[in-house]
Amino acid sequence: MDRLSASTHLPATVCKPRYDRATLKPGILHIGFGAFHRAHQAVYTDSALAHTFGDWGIVGVSLRSLDVIRDLRAQDHLFSVVSRGAADAEVRVIGSVIGGLSALENHETLLARLADPAIRIVSMTVTEKAYGIDPLTGGLDHQHPAIAADLARPEAPTGVIGFIVEGLARRRSAGLKPFTVLCCDNLPTNGRVVQRLVTEMAARREPALAAWIFQHGAFPSTMVDRIVPAATEETRWRAAALLGAEDALALDTEAFMQWVVEDHFVSGRPAWEAAGALFVTDVEPYEKMKLRLLNGAHSMIAYLGQLAGLDYVRDVMAVPSYRSRVRQYMEAAARTLDPVPGVDLGIYQEQLMQRFANPTVAHRTRQIAMDGSQKLPQRIFAAAVDDLAADREGAVFAYATALWIAYLLQTPHMEDPRGQELKAAASEATDSGEPSAFLAVPGLFPKALLEDGAWLDRLNRELKGIKSVNVGMPPIRSV
Repeated sequence: MDRLSASTHLPATVCKPRYDRATLKPGILHIGFGAFHRAHQAVYTDSALAHTFGDWGIVGVSLRSLDVIRDLRAQDHLFSVVSRGAADAEVRVIGSVIGGLSALENHETLLARLADPAIRIVSMTVTEKAYGIDPLTGGLDHQHPAIAADLARPEAPTGVIGFIVEGLARRRSAGLKPFTVLCCDNLPTNGRVVQRLVTEMAARREPALAAWIFQHGAFPSTMVDRIVPAATEETRWRAAALLGAEDALALDTEAFMQWVVEDHFVSGRPAWEAAGALFVTDVEPYEKMKLRLLNGAHSMIAYLGQLAGLDYVRDVMAVPSYRSRVRQYMEAAARTLDPVPGVDLGIYQEQLMQRFANPTVAHRTRQIAMDGSQKLPQRIFAAAVDDLAADREGAVFAYATALWIAYLLQTPHMEDPRGQELKAAASEATDSGEPSAFLAVPGLFPKALLEDGAWLDRLNRELKGIKSVNVGMPPIRSV
C-alpha cells in the first residue's frame, strides 16, 4: 500500500481540504508538532482556511524528534484525523500544515523562520514541563536544563522559551514587528505565564529587548480541549483501511473539540471562529473550568486506573464505583468555580462523563498519569484551596491527592520532571507510612493546604485507606 500523499486518490467518504494547498503560504509556526496539535489547532486552521482563505499555512516544529518531521515530509505534510463516536467515525485529511522542521537538523532554518515577517503567529504545545517554570517563584527555573543552556548561550537556543526570545530578538534587530505568541498548553493564564518567562529571559540578555517585547508583543491566553490518545498500530491500521493509503501520522480522537482564545493578536489571525473557536476578552473562567473539571477528573481517573491495573480511561469509567467517584469529584470541583459565560456547568459535566466513557477512544491512564508534579497544582491543589476557603472539607481533593501519592509509592520508574525528589519522598514515606515527605517537596503543595491540619489529617487517612486494601481497589468514601 502506498503512503498518503498529495497524489493519493482518496475515497469519497474522506473529508479533504477545501482550498488550494498549492497556493497556501506559511503564516503560523507551531512548536511541539505532536498528536494534540494535529488533532486540534491544525484542524481548526484547516476549517478556517476553507471558510476564509489566507496566508495561514502552518510550519510544524519538533524540538526533540526527527521522525515525526520526516514522516510529515514523506506525506507532503498531509495526515489524517479520525473522529470516533460510539456509532460512527469520520475520517478527515488535514491540509493546513505545509512545512516541517526539526531543531535537531534544521536549527538555523528554524531561527530564520522565526525571524521571517511572513510568520505572524508562533504557537506551541510542548507540555507543562517544557517551559521551565520555577515552582516557587513562577518565573524561570534556572536549574531546568533548557533554561540554563539558553541563558548561557542565548543565540543558540535549545528550549521553547529560548527559541521564542531569540526569534523576537532577531525581529527587533531587523526592524520587524514581533509575532504573536500563542500558548496552547494546560497552564493557568498560559499567555501571561509565557509572557513572564519570555520577558524574564529577554531581560537577562538585554533590558531593552524585554521592554520592546512587553510593549509591542502579544501573548493571548487560550483554553484547548480535545481528548487525543497516543497513536497505536491499530490507529494506523484503521486509518489505512479508510484512506486506502498508509498514514504514519494518523490519529484517533473524539468528535468533541473546543478552543477559547483571548482576541489579542499583533498581525491578524485565521478565521478560527468560523471553525467554532470562541474569542473572548478573558479566558480564565473557561480555562479554570477545564483544568478542574476535565483535567482534574482525568488525573484522578489515571491514578485509579494505574492502581487498579486498568489501561484505559474507558475501563475506569466502566467500573460503577469508580464512575460514581468521578461524578462526586466533578460536583465538588464545580462548586469551586465562578459562573462561566455561556456554559451550563451541569451539562458540561454530563458531557465529560460521556466523553470519558466513549468506548472507541483508547486513552491510556499511564499517559495521563505522567508528570503529576506539573499537573496537580493547578488541576487539584488549587481547587482544594478554594474549597477549604469556602468552609468546605476538600474531601474529594484529598482523596485524589492520596491516589497520586499511592501511585508514586508503587511506581519505581515514574515519569516526572521532579522524579528524583518524588522517589526520595516515596522512600521516606514507605518507611514512615505517612505522606509528610511529599508535602515537604519545595513548591509542590500550596501553603494553604500545608497549614490546614484537618485537610492533612484527611489526606493521611485516605492514603492509609488506599494502602490497606488490595492494590487496585481504592475505597470509595462518602463526601
